[in-house]
Amino acid sequence: MKEAILENIKQYNKIIIHRHVRPDPDALGSQGGLAQIIKDSFPEKEVYMAGEEIGSLTFLVRMDELTDDMYEGALVIVCDTANSPRISDQRYASGEKIIKIDHHPNEDPYGDLLWVDTSSSSVSEMIMDFYLFGREHGLVLSKKTATLLYSGIVGDTGRFLYSNTTERTFRYAAELLAAGAEVHELYEGLYKTSEPLARLAGYVMENFQTHSRGRVGSIHLTKEILERYNVSVSEASLLVNAFSHVEGMLAWAFFVDEPDQIRVRIRSKGPVVNGLARQFNGGGHPRSSGATIYTPEETKEVIRGLIEIVQEYTPVS
Repeated sequence: MKEAILENIKQYNKIIIHRHVRPDPDALGSQGGLAQIIKDSFPEKEVYMAGEEIGSLTFLVRMDELTDDMYEGALVIVCDTANSPRISDQRYASGEKIIKIDHHPNEDPYGDLLWVDTSSSSVSEMIMDFYLFGREHGLVLSKKTATLLYSGIVGDTGRFLYSNTTERTFRYAAELLAAGAEVHELYEGLYKTSEPLARLAGYVMENFQTHSRGRVGSIHLTKEILERYNVSVSEASLLVNAFSHVEGMLAWAFFVDEPDQIRVRIRSKGPVVNGLARQFNGGGHPRSSGATIYTPEETKEVIRGLIEIVQEYTPVS
C-alpha cells in the first residue's frame, strides 16, 4: 500500500491534503508532515493543505486558501479521519483520486485507495513509516517535518502514557529526535494553558461526577459554563482527561455543549467504548471515541451505557 501511495504521489502534479474537523495534534501533524515530505521531496509539485484552523494549534502549521477549481485533476489525501462526514472541507470529494490514510477502525471505507493501520499509535506514526519506506526512493525528512510528526505521536499517545504506545512508537520518536524535532518549543506550544482554561480545569476537577462505585466518571460543560469561564468548545475539549487518573476510574464521558448539539468524548482504560459511541452518531478507537447527541436526556443514556460496559468488563490479567 505504501508503494501504491508513493506511485500516486509521483504521478500527480497537484496534491491536496485534508484531515478531520476540529483538528488535534495528530490530525495536523500527519497532514502537515506528509505535505512537507512531498514539498521537500518533489519541489516541482503543487501541495496544499485544506481545513479549518484551531487558533491554539496554528503554531504547528497553517492551512492554505483553496478555490473550487483547484481540485480539478488533483490527488486528494485524507489523514486521520475515520468517517467521511468528519473530513474538514467536503470539497475533498471533488478531487480526481482520493487516498485515505488512517489508524481508526475502517468502518467507512471511502476513497479509491485505503491504508488503514489500527496498530499504529497515530497517523503521524504511519507517515513516519511511509517516509522510512520511501527514503530510498527520494523522500526527504526535514527538521520541520520531524517536529510535526513528533507532535502528532506525542498528542495521540498522551506523551507516551497511553496503551497505544509501542516499541515501534519509541523507535520512530527516536528517529524524529535524531532528525531534529524541536521538542522543547513543541511542548511549550502544545501544553501552554490560558488563565480561563486553567480556571475551567479547576471547575472540572471540583464538579465531575462518579458512577458505579467510582469506576465511571462524567461531566457536562454547558453553554452557560463555557460563557462564564470565557472558554471555547475546542479549548474546553482539551480537558477531556482532567480527572482520568482518579483511583478506580475505568471509563469516563466528557460532554460539551455546541451551538446545535452536544459533543461527547468517551475514554477508557480498558473497556471497549467505540460500540457505545456508534449508537450515538459516532465511533472511534476501542478506548477513545466520540459521539454527538442533542438533549440532556441523551447524556444520561450515554452514562447508563458506559456503566453497563464497565460492569460487564473483565480486565485482562
